Amino acid sequence: MEKPKITIYGTHWCGDYYQVINFFKSHNIDYQWIDIDTDLHAEQFVIHVNRSLRSMPTIILEDGSILVEPSRNELEQKLRQQ
Repeated sequence: MEKPKITIYGTHWCGDYYQVINFFKSHNIDYQWIDIDTDLHAEQFVIHVNRSLRSMPTIILEDGSILVEPSRNELEQKLRQQ
């Protein structure tokens, strides 16, 4: 089975997590979820990418671009470009 090409870094207690996950599920888009509360390397990656901030969700898209705390509109626009 092929690994999803979108990776979402975040935590289960973050409200934005649910918005992003629901967006991907409603559009039948596969993704890999990584909880930065349980994965130290993932947490360090998020902090590095976000210039010392633990901003989430941080999403790595198929083209390598990164979205941080995106709105639904930002997600829709970016995915249309893919």
